Amino acid sequence: MMDTWDPNTKSALTQIPLLTTRAGPRDGAAWTQRLKEEYRALIAYTAMNKSNDNDWFRISASDAAGTRWTGKCWYVHNLRRYEFDLQFDVPVTYPSTAPEIELPQLDGKTHKMYRGGKICLTVHFKPLWAKNCPRFGIAHALCLGLAPWLAAEVPVLVDSGMVKHKDDTASSAES
Repeated sequence: MMDTWDPNTKSALTQIPLLTTRAGPRDGAAWTQRLKEEYRALIAYTAMNKSNDNDWFRISASDAAGTRWTGKCWYVHNLRRYEFDLQFDVPVTYPSTAPEIELPQLDGKTHKMYRGGKICLTVHFKPLWAKNCPRFGIAHALCLGLAPWLAAEVPVLVDSGMVKHKDDTASSAES
């Protein structure tokens, strides 16, 4: 499977640390250990992106338990940055079940999305996640799930007029 990926994806994936603790939100101290691994992987992925001038998201746990994550992600299309709110809950069956990544601002704007702005990852990503459980974590979901989804969907949404750049919406509101 990995040999069909583009070199940038393959390179990124090999630099994200794999996780070892098989624990979910209900597993007490083991979940705390898993969260530490998640943060280490996210920090490594973010540092790698910044060093490659490919910074495209900010995310952090928004609750003390580490079960609700929020942030921003962005995609540059035609030299313009399109930014979106990003959120997801860690399922109780994590890491066996991948998180469902949500971009609420895009809810209803593409067929490759479920109600509530959850991006469609079933066909390509979920089998890969299942095969790599518990080694994959949040950073891997962003790298192999959200990043390719943004790359495939944002240009189509922009070119079809479903998504407008913030400067375009501000100038049309003024007139």
